[in-house]
Amino acid sequence: MGLTCDWIEWDWFVEHEMNRKSIWAVVVGVIVIVVVTTVVDIALHVAGVFPPMDQPIDDGLALLATSYRIVISVGGAWLTARLAPDQPMKHAVILGAVGVVLGLVGVVATWNLGLGPRWYPISLAVLAIPQCWAGGRLYEMQSGAR
Repeated sequence: MGLTCDWIEWDWFVEHEMNRKSIWAVVVGVIVIVVVTTVVDIALHVAGVFPPMDQPIDDGLALLATSYRIVISVGGAWLTARLAPDQPMKHAVILGAVGVVLGLVGVVATWNLGLGPRWYPISLAVLAIPQCWAGGRLYEMQSGAR
């Protein structure tokens, strides 16, 4: 069963440590993306670029929000790939899959609330995997990993 030392199964420990590092890499990516996009949203509301929180955004502001979310998500996926113990692209794409799920929750939760154009939450769900793939690919190109 691998190396043992009386009561420690080292193979089990190594495997589970890798799993923890993998989960942590994806969780950090999610947290960074959510926190940074929220901070940018709040800053744009405070600066008067976005209307007050209780008012909807129009197509132009939704496009602005989509644009910076893409950049932030690519950065979050790069970070996830960087933190991954192995297979950085796999971790980045898993982050994208988490983004799809969260995006679909957003579509369902906001569909009839009139917070902005309906294409906006749909675009966040649709773009999650491609932008995370781009972040993973950027990391691979910079690190020479594959």
